[in-house]
Amino acid sequence: MARQSISLTRPNDEWLKAQVQSEEYASKSELVNDLIRQAREQQREVDWIRAKLVRAEENLQTKGYVEKSADNILADIKKRASANGEL
Repeated sequence: MARQSISLTRPNDEWLKAQVQSEEYASKSELVNDLIRQAREQQREVDWIRAKLVRAEENLQTKGYVEKSADNILADIKKRASANGEL
């Protein structure tokens, strides 16, 4: 494991300490690693959705207009992805 030194603002340091004191996490390092894991997972999801939307726009340009709203299209994509184990 790589050892790092970081500087935190007072509010962020106090929040980290409170999380550790509540025994939610054993250490600040564990909490920071968990936050980074969560951010990486969210980024993967955002990248996945962005790729699907780009593909949908490309299809729109080649196949024409669709009368579904963006929310409906996104919901359909997520539903199919969940069923296929992609999301």
